[in-house]
Amino acid sequence: MAGQQLEIRFPDKNRQRRGGARPGAGRKPKNGVRAGQPHASRPRLDEHQPVHVTMRVRRGGSLRKRHLYKALHWAVAICLRRQDFRVVHVSIQHDHVHLIVEADSRDALGKGLRGFAISAARGINAARGTRGNVFPDRYHCEVITCPRQARNTLAYVLNNWRKHREDRRVVARAWRIDPFSSGACFGGWLDEAANPMLWAMPPTYDRMMVSRPRSWLLRKGWQAHGLISIRDVPSRRAAAPARSS
Repeated sequence: MAGQQLEIRFPDKNRQRRGGARPGAGRKPKNGVRAGQPHASRPRLDEHQPVHVTMRVRRGGSLRKRHLYKALHWAVAICLRRQDFRVVHVSIQHDHVHLIVEADSRDALGKGLRGFAISAARGINAARGTRGNVFPDRYHCEVITCPRQARNTLAYVLNNWRKHREDRRVVARAWRIDPFSSGACFGGWLDEAANPMLWAMPPTYDRMMVSRPRSWLLRKGWQAHGLISIRDVPSRRAAAPARSS
């Protein structure tokens, strides 16, 4: 009817609205209760800057088993064939793997990590007798830009088992370094310099085959902030980028 005033209806505050923080919002988890890695653009990479990479695996039991160590040992060894991508250090934890790598470019980094993931997935599936995707989510990477960050990242990766209290397990108490890491190949332990006799490794232990670092940050730069003790218990905050070198 002409001239009739229309009623203005305001939205109910108690009703669900689009946007904003709300239950169930955000990227859905692919592995347990942890949210997936967002599809953010990868940071720029200089060939002189190492990268700390974290790769999570789907549920299926701990990776810290001898047969799974051999599978990942094989995957790291395959990376030795590449000239533009190098795995310098490795740490295998319950449901994730830490890598410290060097790459000549961002493209080389992506191809190298894809190659590692494919080889590792094949080995893990063969060892477990399973099939399917092993790494359901995108990897997380953090570019190392200064000596302090390099030192903190080395300590965080090589002593990561102490952060997760894996060193307190009965089977691990006889080990001074994490046998599921490349710690036996690291030459910057403070304790080794103080007492070489600490480094008596079992003759049957197969050390991780990693590449020698080429970047100045991993060869010498990190040492400006002191050697690393095998007894250090790292925190995630310690591995974050430092404000200054």
